[in-house]
Amino acid sequence: MNLTKQLKSFLKSAKTPLVVILGPTASGKTAISLKIAKEIDGEIISTDSRQIYRGLEIGSDALPEEDQEEVPHHMIGIVDPDREYSLAEYKDDAEKIIKEIRERDHVPMLVGGTGLYISALIENYDVPRVPPDKKLREKLYKEAEKKGPEALHKRLAELDPESADKIHPNNLRYVVRALEINLKTGKPKQDTKVGPAAIKKDVFMIGIERPREEIYERINSRVDKQEYRGLIDEVTALLDKGYDENLPAMSSLGVKEIIPFIRKEQTLDECKETLKQNTRNYAKRQGTWFRRYPQIHWIKAEDLPTIL
Repeated sequence: MNLTKQLKSFLKSAKTPLVVILGPTASGKTAISLKIAKEIDGEIISTDSRQIYRGLEIGSDALPEEDQEEVPHHMIGIVDPDREYSLAEYKDDAEKIIKEIRERDHVPMLVGGTGLYISALIENYDVPRVPPDKKLREKLYKEAEKKGPEALHKRLAELDPESADKIHPNNLRYVVRALEINLKTGKPKQDTKVGPAAIKKDVFMIGIERPREEIYERINSRVDKQEYRGLIDEVTALLDKGYDENLPAMSSLGVKEIIPFIRKEQTLDECKETLKQNTRNYAKRQGTWFRRYPQIHWIKAEDLPTIL
């Protein structure tokens, strides 16, 4: 299989091409995306829900500008950590950038692992524009603290079984948001569509797959490197600026797990092990989401050098 040949054939026939590179965290998306972008005059749009925040560069493993190899990158570090940034806003901003990239006769490339962001763009979700209700959210979070996140998920399942089926019970932020939309509008959270048939035309999807054990090893190695790159200083700086620990940005992987060490509640080794485990669990959930798309051209990591 010659991936470059397939891509170029696709680009010749596609009127509004969109290339998607996805895979579980630590699978190697960054390296292949840079190679492909240089081959096809691509510009990269991050589909990582943590990389949108400023000050989380190490925790979100955002590619430093000096390592971007002159490939334009978008949707990285665009909002402050205390800013409410909805899926609707992300979709609007990303679609505007996609249009601008095409006007430059370049190819827009979605690269990242947040399945909801990817799906919203390639399936053209009709995302509800319901503003956040802080009082309602506080009430729901208190309910979760008292009864457990499973109780909220059960409540969501009664109101909106379709959304509940797609949101993990432990993903409290998404559960609360879905409940918020249901309770404010009296309607189900209609920002998802069922099945791959809803995918837009002219989308070429590439998935990176590695053995689970290899993914776990790469995750563990990355966490160790993040420590040496300055992860603790990065999280400390966010806390020193007064950002609330309950903000979505501060509950991101790579931030929430380090806070107990800074608070002197746990050892650094304990916090790092929690981060590794949470990241491994996240990789599993990513794999489940991506399996909904049979159109993905899955590439084994060891074949990448010969394929490209």
